[in-house]
Amino acid sequence: MFFFNAINVIIWKQKKAVRKMKVILLQDVKGQGKKNDVINVSDGYGTNYLIKRGLAVLETKKSKELLDKSLLEQHLEEEEKIAECQKIAAELKNKKMKFQVKTGKEDRVFGMISTKQISDEFKKMGYNIDKKCIKLDHPLDSLGVHEVTIELHKKVVIKYSITLTK
Repeated sequence: MFFFNAINVIIWKQKKAVRKMKVILLQDVKGQGKKNDVINVSDGYGTNYLIKRGLAVLETKKSKELLDKSLLEQHLEEEEKIAECQKIAAELKNKKMKFQVKTGKEDRVFGMISTKQISDEFKKMGYNIDKKCIKLDHPLDSLGVHEVTIELHKKVVIKYSITLTK
């Protein structure tokens, strides 16, 4: 027969207590966090799953310093990309794009101008802008001046005028 005394209760509580450890995620882990996050996980999950599979490393002084250095480098690279995109945006404000199209009745364009055609035209001008960055508010299927949105970066979005003529 098992008697509960103070010592048995303490031992039982220690067995039930979950030990925690801090890890730095190397990749996004569903339900846990994103890359470079520092999270608390149970000892077994951290050791036997995350660290063993290369999804995380144990948080130590050295790993924390490496993480801070890596985050600083990423931030500086991001700032350089933003500056470059702002430079391109300033250059594009002075330039216009014109498409000559075939039209039918009531000056309706046969077909329409696609983002791929706009992207190709930018490449001819010397800018490498992907077609996924160009957002059309409406189809470009009539003559006149149309505004399109170009997202060079999450923080750099410009409006650009495109003219369709006969």
